[in-house]
Amino acid sequence: MEQFLNIPDNYIQLFLVVLYSLVIGLSQRKLQLKSDEKEPFFGSDRTFTLIGILSYILYIIDPDTKVFWGGGGIALVVLLGFNYYFKLYHTRRYGITTIIIAFITYCIPALIIIQPIEFSLLVLVIVLLLTEMKETFISFANRLDNDEFLTLAKFIIIAGIILPILSNERIIDSIDLTPRKIWLSTVIISGMSYISYLLQKFVFRHSGLLVAGILGGLYSSTATTVVLSRKSKKAPDCLCYRYSGAIIMATGMMFIRVMVLLLIFNVELFHLTWYYCMALAIVVTGIGVAVYYHKKPTAEELQSYDNGGNDKNPLEFKVALIFAFLFVVFTLATNYTIQEFGVKGLKVLSFIVGGTDITPFIISLFQGSYKVATGAVVSATFLALLSNNIVKLGYGLAIGPKRNRKPLIVGFSIACVCTLLVLLIV
Repeated sequence: MEQFLNIPDNYIQLFLVVLYSLVIGLSQRKLQLKSDEKEPFFGSDRTFTLIGILSYILYIIDPDTKVFWGGGGIALVVLLGFNYYFKLYHTRRYGITTIIIAFITYCIPALIIIQPIEFSLLVLVIVLLLTEMKETFISFANRLDNDEFLTLAKFIIIAGIILPILSNERIIDSIDLTPRKIWLSTVIISGMSYISYLLQKFVFRHSGLLVAGILGGLYSSTATTVVLSRKSKKAPDCLCYRYSGAIIMATGMMFIRVMVLLLIFNVELFHLTWYYCMALAIVVTGIGVAVYYHKKPTAEELQSYDNGGNDKNPLEFKVALIFAFLFVVFTLATNYTIQEFGVKGLKVLSFIVGGTDITPFIISLFQGSYKVATGAVVSATFLALLSNNIVKLGYGLAIGPKRNRKPLIVGFSIACVCTLLVLLIV
């Protein structure tokens, strides 16, 4: 550690040891005061501070062999072992968090001496967070379904195991399509869907339709339109604007998703189109918010019905496989259409694709090296978005109740007109 204002290194190190150890001790003292347990705890703020000071003294006595420091660690293990034994004997409580934190406190001086100051500070912050977040972790664990960790394992398999082993060689020489590129697209979309699902379930669980529309649109505005349209049938008339607004907001977030995919797969196109996507997202989402708050229901009605969340986990292997299949199909179809029918054929295909899941199609456009101008790819993208908006309006009118028709028609009409204007500009 460099000299600071002519203060010797040992003084600075000792000050940091005392400060870190005292902060850890105070956090343990706070837990003791909050606890309902009557029996005494191991240590307090002074105990943890003295452990840190003792560790520092033993470390600098013999910095080469560290015999004294190691001996002190063994003595601490024995002392805490006896403490834990008598705790079990008298109280039958098995928690060892405080003991583990005492061991970490003993190691703090070594970190301060041999590691950058930022690293030891990071360790301190992590210890404090884990100490204070006990109730948060308990609440989080209570909300976990039985298959949540199985879902996490699936995503790790999809992203961390399957993707790295796939070949990056073209399947067909004339088409820029490789197994790794196919699965990378699947991983990106699966990751966006999974993150949106986790946010909706654990962070914004009780935020109602507003967040359901926003987060749902990040992974699939079409699926969100169908789900909310079905749920709106069971809602009272006064909530029709809430459901309609959430559906329109999901469509607004679709443009954000497209912008993210552009940034990931085609930076050149991103620089050319991000402001169009952002403008459409702001306008359409703003329309959705205006519709959402157009008629405010009572608190009782909101409490009873305003629950647009969809707890179904979108991360499934069959969904990933279907996406990969569609990505290959649209890549081959796009390549064939361009070769046989040129730009006009691509526009027709884009409009037709709008009736399906457009994400595999637009990703194939962003990743592909087709022999068409960049402007043609941009036009095809917005044409597919326009077509998809028309289809979603059809879903909303067909699946939802009649009372939703007016706000949906007004909202989607404005969205379609704005998308058409962008299409004419680009």
